[in-house]
Amino acid sequence: MAKLEKHHKSYDALQRLNWRNPLHWLATGFGSGLSPVAPGTFGTLAAIPFYWLMMDLSLPVYITITVIAAIAGIWICQSATDAIGQSDHGSIVWDEFVGFWITMIAAPKGLLWLLAGFLLFRLFDILKPWPIRWLDRYVKGGLGIMIDDVLAGVFGLVIMQVLAYFF
Repeated sequence: MAKLEKHHKSYDALQRLNWRNPLHWLATGFGSGLSPVAPGTFGTLAAIPFYWLMMDLSLPVYITITVIAAIAGIWICQSATDAIGQSDHGSIVWDEFVGFWITMIAAPKGLLWLLAGFLLFRLFDILKPWPIRWLDRYVKGGLGIMIDDVLAGVFGLVIMQVLAYFF
């Protein structure tokens, strides 16, 4: 019964989003974060087509877009958080988009590398090793939503680059 009540409250919170507001579409990863199971995973999957559009850009342009998306993400996530009335609702997945894009900076091309980046980012986002867990716990609002996934993306990026160097 408690699980059903929690799901109902979560659904009620989502009703507060304004689907005419482009920030709310971005915050929910164009709706991918509305998945009732594993919204973060679905958000990361939804980031892949955008990565495909960006992967052939020059490294400075790719990084610039990713940094702009991260900075704008603070505002995007805060807007959805304010509407929903919960500090880090699971449907907010713009942070997964950005974290995945960070992991994939200068990644070699190919499906195996894409899979490796996806798995590495999800691993660090789920496990939240220190200091990611600390940031997730103590930094709130749009910045708090973004910062732990940005750092998970950086962890993934470092491992991806080590793997690329050796393989």
